[in-house]
Amino acid sequence: YRYLTQTGASVVLFIFGCLVPSSILFLLLQKPWKGRPLSNAQVVPSLINGAITAVYFILWGKGLKSCGPLRAIMAEYSGAVLGVLSAVLYGRRGHVWKKVGGLIAMLASFYFLSQGWALATFSPFSFRDSLDSDVQAEQVLGMSQMMIPILAGILSALRRVIARRVSLKNQLKRRLHAITIASATCFLFPVAMWDLIIGSSGSSVELPFSAWAFLSTILFGIILIFYVDSIAEEKLHMVFSSPRHLMAAGGCIIVMEMVYKMDFSLAGFVICSSILGFGIYEATALERGRKNSFQKPDVSNGMLDDELEMSSLPT
Repeated sequence: YRYLTQTGASVVLFIFGCLVPSSILFLLLQKPWKGRPLSNAQVVPSLINGAITAVYFILWGKGLKSCGPLRAIMAEYSGAVLGVLSAVLYGRRGHVWKKVGGLIAMLASFYFLSQGWALATFSPFSFRDSLDSDVQAEQVLGMSQMMIPILAGILSALRRVIARRVSLKNQLKRRLHAITIASATCFLFPVAMWDLIIGSSGSSVELPFSAWAFLSTILFGIILIFYVDSIAEEKLHMVFSSPRHLMAAGGCIIVMEMVYKMDFSLAGFVICSSILGFGIYEATALERGRKNSFQKPDVSNGMLDDELEMSSLPT
């Protein structure tokens, strides 16, 4: 975040510069060309998922630069709206109203975040003196600016749904993910070249080099996050866009905000994250009920496990 804001580097070029080595590492680690041959029904959706992933990374980077790390991370959980969509299309009327209520709570949380409730400077729960009005206008965001990371969160959930539906086994999931990241890099290449040569304002765009900014994004933001999320989902049954996942992420956000001495209000953040957690809990109530009702059957029934895994939204 500090690299993008202090250097004015292009978000597209930065993301592309991180995706190129990440895709090479994923291909070397997973070797998707080895093992059982992949069918077109698996490869083609993974390639399409690469295009979605490329758009997601661009929106995520722009949201990070404009909204800051806290609001960008919290907006990732907006993917739970896919649970609302599934209830509207396939659910019963009672579940629909619960999910709509969860959606309203999520939107309220994002609105409070956009108004700076989690910032010590602007939070109504902070005793810190406010800055002058022109600085507040730069710091406090509107929902229109928050829509960038919110859309990124929805795309993130969508790519997880596609990845889950085309890969029913853990090893297959990792091989297809390598194809997805490589596909995202290829889709992003012409956009990055256009941004490098033409630039958004008609002038050339520079990309200052910072070893820590690139290495940390590659290692933590692209590579390790995939394996950690896979382990959390398989071993701990902690899926993304769930209240437990939000609780763990919230604890990490509190630590990192204090370590980096950011403009942070603990009380405001706890209130916003609690409202968001309640919204996610209500929005995913139907899928959670289905999962709990099928947790006891014989584990040898692979078809039942696959159906359960494929039907759970928004992850």
